[in-house]
Amino acid sequence: MSQDRWFERLAASVGSDTHESAPATLKSKVYSQLLREMAADGPLLDLKTTKNTGGYLCVFENLLTVLPSGSDIAATNPCRICHARVLGERVDHAPIFWPGCPYAEFHGH
Repeated sequence: MSQDRWFERLAASVGSDTHESAPATLKSKVYSQLLREMAADGPLLDLKTTKNTGGYLCVFENLLTVLPSGSDIAATNPCRICHARVLGERVDHAPIFWPGCPYAEFHGH
């Protein structure tokens, strides 16, 4: 039997409704690493700019947009010090319920 035919039979036996998603903890770790790599290349987009262009911010990011602070703080990644990140990366079905939090979205809240 050729490999192509074997893979076709394997794909047909699996079915289209049995696809599993990656675990939320893995999604959280990948997201955190992507943000670390983006921040290593230079400052992130200012949170006020993100909000003004229609980006959705979590509770803590919104707080940073209203505080009288310099552009250094506004272009940081508050997720790296947020406890939601720690929970999201380590706990399955983490109890994170903040609107706009990517870690909460990964865990289905």
